[in-house]
Amino acid sequence: EVDGELLSYISLMEQDGMDELVLKEAQKRKGKAGLQGELTCTPVKDYTEATEEEQGLIPSPATGEPTLTAPRDFNLMFQTNVGAMSDAASVAYLRPETAQGIFTNFKNVMATGRVKVPFGIGQIGKAFRNEITPRNFIFRSREFEQMEIEYFIPPDEDCWKGFHDKWLQDAYDFLISIGLNPAFLSYDVHADHKLAHYARACTDIMFKFPFGTQELQGVAARGCFDLSAHADASGKSMEYYDEERKEKYVPHVIEPSIGVDRLMLAVLTSAYCIDEVGGEERTLLKFHPKLAPIKAAVFPLVKNKPEVMEKARAIFDRLQRRYVVEFDASGAIGRRYRRMDEVGTPFCITVDFETLDDDTVTLRERDSTEQRRMTIPELLEYLEEQIEG
Repeated sequence: EVDGELLSYISLMEQDGMDELVLKEAQKRKGKAGLQGELTCTPVKDYTEATEEEQGLIPSPATGEPTLTAPRDFNLMFQTNVGAMSDAASVAYLRPETAQGIFTNFKNVMATGRVKVPFGIGQIGKAFRNEITPRNFIFRSREFEQMEIEYFIPPDEDCWKGFHDKWLQDAYDFLISIGLNPAFLSYDVHADHKLAHYARACTDIMFKFPFGTQELQGVAARGCFDLSAHADASGKSMEYYDEERKEKYVPHVIEPSIGVDRLMLAVLTSAYCIDEVGGEERTLLKFHPKLAPIKAAVFPLVKNKPEVMEKARAIFDRLQRRYVVEFDASGAIGRRYRRMDEVGTPFCITVDFETLDDDTVTLRERDSTEQRRMTIPELLEYLEEQIEG
């Protein structure tokens, strides 16, 4: 608006910095219209929050013309048919999340596992969603791998927040422990009016991907909605008898949930790095040793000396019993280092003539490029500590 008079509507695809983009575009349109006066922009909101009259005036972000249709219902679940006949009775849906299998098996796990509240059930598996616009590499797809935990807690009004906060911190610590860059992480606390009808709270851990900041992991306090809904539909009680409290209740749930595919994309984004070594540009992947596909590489200094090759091969064979390792005897040592840097191998082990005399090798670390001399037993102990410790 200019001095309270409508100038135009602006629409954008969801992205970072939308308020700044709207203001820039509004200033451009004001100048093009030759208007004077005070320019004001209303806060950016979702298209579905606009009135029917406003929707008829909002331009498409692709064409700039008001050609957008009204929002319509869209089924995000994949429909299929089970059995020989394809009729209404055979309709089934692929699961859109892994969680519900946990709730249906709650009583079985509770009885066979002899567990006590609080306890959790974790699951990893395929989920399917009929995404309207799959995009951004492996970030949003119609078939994906998902990890979820349903952590069952007492129903007391004053205890769920402590469990929720603890899981948020544990989830954040886990992401840091596998090598995610803390500078790329942030929190998005869902406002009360945007929560699912059954949720008490939900906080997303966000990650700054190359295409913008998006949800990486969610931690939700879901109350007892899921267990109660399954009990109502099945006619089977989902109550838990608490020995200490001498009472029955339906446990409430804290649910940490994360997509494995987008987690791997976050790992790759955090790991990708370009730096300079010895005045030359170097591209590398700074994978945490526990996640690196190749844990170490063994290099014989020269390949035309059988005794050096034999010693290097013996070390390689020994490491290969425990880790995924590479053996590379081709090219100069510097080139071999760069090849391993590019695939994220954290440690390179060089076997030379000195190894034949004192059974020591040169260990080179990927990130610092620091080299140190150590014995074979020291090498094995060091790799175990770095990879598994």
